[in-house]
Amino acid sequence: MISSTMLSINAQGNSDNPLLKKWTGPYGGVPAFNEYNISQIKPAFDVAIKERLSEIDAIANNPKAATFENTIAQMERSGKDFKRVMTVYGIYSSNLNSPEFGPIEREMGPILASLSSKIYQNKKLFKRIESLYNSPDKEKLTSEQQRLIWLNYTNFVKEGANLDGEAKEKVAQINSELAGYFSKFSQNLLAEENNQYVALINQGDFDGLPEGLKKAAMAQAKERNLNVLGVIGNTRSFVDPFLTFSTNRELRAKVWSMYVKRGDNDNEFDNKSTLVKTLQLRAKKAKLLGFPTFAHWNLSNKMAKTPERTMELMLSVWEPAVAQVHKDVAAMQEIVDAEGGNFKISPWDYRYYSEKVRKEKYDLDQNVVKEYLQLEKLREGMFWVAGELFDLQFKQISNVPVYHADVRVWEVSNKTTGKVVGLWYFDPYARKGKRSGAWMNAYRNQEKMDGAVLTIVSNNSNFIKGADNEPILISWSDATTLFHEFGHALHGLCSNVNYPSLAGTAVARDYVEFPSQILERWLETPEVLSKFALHYKTNEPIPMALVERIEKASTFNSGFSTVETIASSLVDMKLHLAGETLIDPSDFERETLSELNMPNEIVMRHRIPQFGHIFSSDGYAAGYYSYLWSDVISTDAFEAFTEGKGPYDKEVAKRLYDSVFSVGNTTDQEDAYRSFRGRDPKTDALMRSRGFDSFKGEAK
Repeated sequence: MISSTMLSINAQGNSDNPLLKKWTGPYGGVPAFNEYNISQIKPAFDVAIKERLSEIDAIANNPKAATFENTIAQMERSGKDFKRVMTVYGIYSSNLNSPEFGPIEREMGPILASLSSKIYQNKKLFKRIESLYNSPDKEKLTSEQQRLIWLNYTNFVKEGANLDGEAKEKVAQINSELAGYFSKFSQNLLAEENNQYVALINQGDFDGLPEGLKKAAMAQAKERNLNVLGVIGNTRSFVDPFLTFSTNRELRAKVWSMYVKRGDNDNEFDNKSTLVKTLQLRAKKAKLLGFPTFAHWNLSNKMAKTPERTMELMLSVWEPAVAQVHKDVAAMQEIVDAEGGNFKISPWDYRYYSEKVRKEKYDLDQNVVKEYLQLEKLREGMFWVAGELFDLQFKQISNVPVYHADVRVWEVSNKTTGKVVGLWYFDPYARKGKRSGAWMNAYRNQEKMDGAVLTIVSNNSNFIKGADNEPILISWSDATTLFHEFGHALHGLCSNVNYPSLAGTAVARDYVEFPSQILERWLETPEVLSKFALHYKTNEPIPMALVERIEKASTFNSGFSTVETIASSLVDMKLHLAGETLIDPSDFERETLSELNMPNEIVMRHRIPQFGHIFSSDGYAAGYYSYLWSDVISTDAFEAFTEGKGPYDKEVAKRLYDSVFSVGNTTDQEDAYRSFRGRDPKTDALMRSRGFDSFKGEAK
């Protein structure tokens, strides 16, 4: 039953504020982006938060004994307005951040954390959940309903529902403070990415750069109203190709330094003190919750379960990866010496000379490959793969509003039945106010509890926009990322569950990267390359001889990519195992990497002051290892296809859909994988895929 207070709040909010109105239009309703603006966000939250708490109180204070329907199901139904406001708020934060939005984000962070604490610390609500969790009648429910009870119970316990009143207050205060630091860290990082650049002053500064990067650099200078020939922005999409192809070693060093020192410039945007305070608060929170460190707390409901298991896995891959780096650096140094260069390979040289080794060893020029990698053609290739594996088809539509002119939308349906399963929004280009990287979001989760609700998902990237009417060419690495993020989107689009909290990507953090990582494998299949890797001028398919060279070079540079990623993962874990020990970020990073014998020629993929994965939220904190953990699973899973009839084996694809992509969090993830593979994952598949010699770790 909904109280009269809630009804009046709802009526007032829905009549006055577009953000609080139910989504209307086709597909069960869509966000009315054409009606929203920044000024509506705070007033909408004022209403939605009060409504959210009223709904929770109504459930908690229900005089009737707790049942699945009057407690858990009602929790699933609650918060609809709040979730809609949060969706738009998240889009502004990630895609449309601006000086006007910054103060709102800083203010709302602690308020939203406080709301979460109030829900998790609602004693009456937890008692109802606990009674259902411990009830013998639970066995009469469906397995999905039992799973949802388990999820709520474990989440509430993890967030301190069992603590006494004083400890709960302390945890709530810590959560509020952390939210403020998360916002500050993110905004500092965004400021440095938006505002910093390296100017290209003369024509010689363009030497070696691909034509597309030259044009993008010139366009960037024009966009910034700078009287220079070109600009290299402080984002990976600019920096990586510049470091790979620029012949100017001094400029490479300058661009590299700009990028790796984000958040570490001892200026108003410096992140070091912010992240230290974050670590201290996390350690205190873990202690209050009964765990020795934040790492132990955060892994308590993950597949890995303990930090020790993750460390064992990471270190077992670390040594062979480092050994491979030393071999690769030796080959690069030979080229430097042969060219008469009087220097040792430095981090700003690695990509440049690695590319030279690639050409020499495999006769493979990434600039030549890139001519066949058109963004739009590869997008079509992703759609084709989704059709072959999961019987999905995509139709571009224009009858729904978007939040930026760059965004396009596709209707997704089943090819056989024609039934629509969801919408896919695509926001591919870099711009000011958009955070760097690539990601997937769910604007609305799929559900069937009170009738079918279609999911709405998005993929967001930071490709550099080319000149008008010119195809956008992307690197092999960027193409892999494109497929990766689309894997997350398919995880959402294939979801076929009853309850929204169990839908799509709502799985353990160290499992959620599995569906995305396995989809990367289809990029390199001959079927995709022959149909969709078409030359941007001639439209001719990529020659099979070039495909063969790509295949032979598939493990090339795997030492570099593995070391830079695992270095970040190890440092992340060690930071959160340090407990309440006060650290100096610069010293900690240097000393930890030294102890690990980190090759001098490589830096962490995410240095500590710019490590948004672990300091912009708790999402991947003590959890960056998830990419490696999930890759063990994904490489083993793909071998189910190669052991069968190949990458497009319909029987294996159906098992992947039935056991992984469609089930969300309705079952334990280890059981889900066994259902697909018939056994636990074997870790030796990862070593084969990366071309390493030996491996001892386990991920099970």
